[in-house]
Amino acid sequence: MSATVIVLLIYLVFLMALAVWSRRETHSLSGYFLAGKKLPYWVVAFSTNATGESGWLLLGLSGMGYAIGAQAFWVMVGEVVGITLAWTVVSRRLKLLGDETDSLTVPDVLAAHFNDKKHVLRTVAVVIILTMVTAYVSAQMMATGKAFSSFMDMDYSMAVIIGAVIIIAYTFVGGYKAVAYTDVLQGVLMLAGLIVLPIIAVSAAGGWGAVTSGLSAVDPGLMSMWGTGGNGIVAWVAIISFVAIGLPYMGVPQLAVRFMSVSDVEDLGKARNISILVIILFDIGAITAGMAGRVLIPGLTDAETILPELSKALLSPMMSGVMMVIVLSAIMSTVDSLLLLASSAVVRDGIQKIGGSLKSDAALANYGKVVTLIVGIAGVVFALTNVKVIFWFVLFAWSGLGAAFGPVILCALYYKKTTLQGAIAGMVGGFLTSVVWVLVFKSQTYDLYEMIPGFIVGITLTLVVSHMTMDEKIAGSK
Repeated sequence: MSATVIVLLIYLVFLMALAVWSRRETHSLSGYFLAGKKLPYWVVAFSTNATGESGWLLLGLSGMGYAIGAQAFWVMVGEVVGITLAWTVVSRRLKLLGDETDSLTVPDVLAAHFNDKKHVLRTVAVVIILTMVTAYVSAQMMATGKAFSSFMDMDYSMAVIIGAVIIIAYTFVGGYKAVAYTDVLQGVLMLAGLIVLPIIAVSAAGGWGAVTSGLSAVDPGLMSMWGTGGNGIVAWVAIISFVAIGLPYMGVPQLAVRFMSVSDVEDLGKARNISILVIILFDIGAITAGMAGRVLIPGLTDAETILPELSKALLSPMMSGVMMVIVLSAIMSTVDSLLLLASSAVVRDGIQKIGGSLKSDAALANYGKVVTLIVGIAGVVFALTNVKVIFWFVLFAWSGLGAAFGPVILCALYYKKTTLQGAIAGMVGGFLTSVVWVLVFKSQTYDLYEMIPGFIVGITLTLVVSHMTMDEKIAGSK
């Protein structure tokens, strides 16, 4: 048995032990979907970062560092700004509103806040979540396949299936508590890997000076924040798009529920500080590893395999196995949260609230486990038939959720005149704009990131339609 396999098996045993330890919390909806709202701030901080980053960080962002060089640091700027705004502007008010309305999901919060008696907003939210989560999970399953096949020379399809079985198993058994605590383990591993490997890679290349000169020799643009094409309109659109990648942090439901799960609202400030520091280290490490990798291993046909290739080239078999576990951790920490997000949307919002089910919490929690299994399998099917670039496929799902929920959450928390009709219009408009932009307009606008028009349309529709329907809201409250 190889050292890589031994490391993987030890890691999996630890994950399942955490799942079994968390199992007692899974017999109620609050326990299965939100760990009873009793998580300490440091767990919430690491869980937020680990969930938000995924295989996109270790494979996608390191691949960007390899492909475009220093321009990838604009992504870091966007992420730091986005997550800072999420913790500062959204977290506290959303936590208080969630507690006040006894909510377990983001659609729960919005439906209660806007008095959505006919469940129109809740239904729209469930459809959007299921659509985007399926795409998102598929992208992460693709990342699993790339990771396993790169590290272990395994067939891509078999790699996807094995990774899916692992992730679905511990999410099914342990619910949100298992997911949150495994996120801590996974986040710490990701942080360690993204500190150690870039240092080793830069050293192997002869130091940072050798990396910069090596990249400049390939293309001087690789060391320019403008990118390889100069400072024309293409560069400006790319920079604006990279910075806007942080916008969805303020609204994607899989992160918003992290804020709702903290035990004490006063601890959110401490969680914020940890989260911002960690994301800076994450992004610097991933981009630097990719840039050093371009010098050490030129000519890769798939830039997103640079981190596994560096690990195999520079590390011992045992340490390479640890690095594989770290990549797998990044993927797992997002997929498990997405599976729970979809499951909560179906069970809490669909079956219990829209369908009016009177079944016990324990029975509904069991339904949640079944939905977790179904969504996971659907993600595997798509991953096996749609091998696309992880970075852009994740962005599609990330922006769809962010454009749908971000503007509405901000208006709900800060604009008292927001109406139910405005919220529904903003949610639908933001979501559809981001999807249509990708399918129709993106290639004609120098690849402008779809979250930008999606967010603009979402917040505009929310405010305009709210203004138009304000009289109905006033009449209804009398």
